[in-house]
Amino acid sequence: MTAVPPPREIALNCLISCEKQGAWSDSYLKNAEKKANLSVRDAALCSRLTYGVLQQKMLLDWHVDRFSTTKTEKMDPIVRNSLRLGLYQLLFLDRVPNHAAVNEAVSLVKGRSRNPGAAGLVNAVLRAVERAKAQGLPQPEALSVRYSHPEWLVKEFSRTLPAHEVEALLAADNAQPPTAAQVNTLKTSAEELRRELSSAGVSATPHPWLENCLELRDTGALETLTTFREGLFYVQDAAAKLAVLAAGARPGMEVLDACAAPGGKTFAAALQMERKGNILSCDIHPNKVKLIREGAARLGLSNVTAEVRDAKTFDPALEDRFDLVMADVPCSGLGIIRKKPDIRYKDPKPLEGLPQVQLAILENVSRYVKPGGTLLYATCTLLERENGGVVARFLETHRDFHPASFLLPGREEDCSQVTLWPHRDGTDGFFFAKLERDLSEETRGELAKKYGLEPPEVSA
Repeated sequence: MTAVPPPREIALNCLISCEKQGAWSDSYLKNAEKKANLSVRDAALCSRLTYGVLQQKMLLDWHVDRFSTTKTEKMDPIVRNSLRLGLYQLLFLDRVPNHAAVNEAVSLVKGRSRNPGAAGLVNAVLRAVERAKAQGLPQPEALSVRYSHPEWLVKEFSRTLPAHEVEALLAADNAQPPTAAQVNTLKTSAEELRRELSSAGVSATPHPWLENCLELRDTGALETLTTFREGLFYVQDAAAKLAVLAAGARPGMEVLDACAAPGGKTFAAALQMERKGNILSCDIHPNKVKLIREGAARLGLSNVTAEVRDAKTFDPALEDRFDLVMADVPCSGLGIIRKKPDIRYKDPKPLEGLPQVQLAILENVSRYVKPGGTLLYATCTLLERENGGVVARFLETHRDFHPASFLLPGREEDCSQVTLWPHRDGTDGFFFAKLERDLSEETRGELAKKYGLEPPEVSA
């Protein structure tokens, strides 16, 4: 029988793969944990170790470099990441005894590193940190190092936020957010779902400002929960759900979700529509379209059709067809660092071309909006050039669209676009803007005739 790799070994392999091959930690862990058949407890520890090291990597390296004559950048990847794992446990996990954190890190290096002195180096550095910790470890002054965000990213956030808020945002990025469960109101109520989750050992509390949303902790693998398999809820951050509510999906509408994966906004719209009307949910990747279909089936959303489509390519068959078009476009993802910590370490150079791609998608899908219909533009980033900047450029050349107002929970003023921040709102970093397409005189006349209204005035 094949031995099950311990959580720390899988975490080490994931960190090395992320570093050397550019792998994404969430995808790697999901596959590795499933293949290893880890228990819920071991899978949780594996994820905590991996994400924790990624969240604190620059700070961990700063501490290691103070106690090692060989700097982290010169170390073998096995040694470097074993040290990070051991140090993370020493500094951030109270439930792991110091001796266990050190011994496990040494064990990870033994037999894997070609350097005969590697195990001794790991042991010496971690023991030195352990002794210094008892006297109080100094902390770096630079926010970039203290919160493990590359300097370019700190500068980007500083362009929008005052200094004290920049630090609050960086701290929020390193926090562990709860899982937001959106209640399938077609099958259950928030209170009933909460009772069922509690009986399964899952901590579920009502979201502080979003109706029919529960914040979950201690979930383990969601797929093992009966409530999840029965389609009583789906996972979607409150910010993304709020965007769909602001867009105003209603029963009987024709809706297009142009960049739909993983399907949350499609599902939210379908619930708002009470299965009355139709939703065309599209993505460019066939495997993601398959997941949308499976999710809709699990939730019992019979009015969802999922297709493989490229949002940048015009399809005449869709022109002027939809009451609501949603475009949650590809973006830098800098609003979801707290859920995908490795995003912060990616090369920023390719991000420069994203606004052009986003504008091209927005311009294309806007052609699918009926006169009088709504266009929702959304991203999960906090960079203005990908958010309000794209919307402003679009409106400059598309005079038949105008900003449309909506009211946010807990706020008195109407707005047409909004950025939600992790440290302010407790959500993902998320931007959305609501636009409406003007009615043509012909359409106004048809509506007036249909509903017995006064015909529109025709200018000379």
